[in-house]
Amino acid sequence: MEFPDDLRYTNEHEWARLEGARVRVGITDFAQDALGDVVYVDLPDVGAAVEAATPFGEVESTKSVSDVYSPVAGTIVERNPLIEDRPELVNEQPYGDGWLIVVTLAEGASLDDLMDAAAYRSFIEQTEA
Repeated sequence: MEFPDDLRYTNEHEWARLEGARVRVGITDFAQDALGDVVYVDLPDVGAAVEAATPFGEVESTKSVSDVYSPVAGTIVERNPLIEDRPELVNEQPYGDGWLIVVTLAEGASLDDLMDAAAYRSFIEQTEA
């Protein structure tokens, strides 16, 4: 299981990568593994506002449908165009081509409240215990 050091993590198993004033968002390797084969991803339109710790979409797998939570507050400026035709990218490359959205940060928003890789790894180990 991967825990890239350049990402921040939520306790709902999303990751966030800061790219200037924008944040790329996806679900973690742990989340995609727990979900099983992803068959559909429902994402909001570009321009939609998102709030930290609030659902913004859904990931449907062969096992279940799960909400996806925004790690930050802001506005969606990009949706992954590959996901619509190839939702399995969420499983195959959760930290690469399987990303979901890009958000511009709302004024005052930051990634400071999110876990770093070491904290997220510890969180997962406690969850599985």
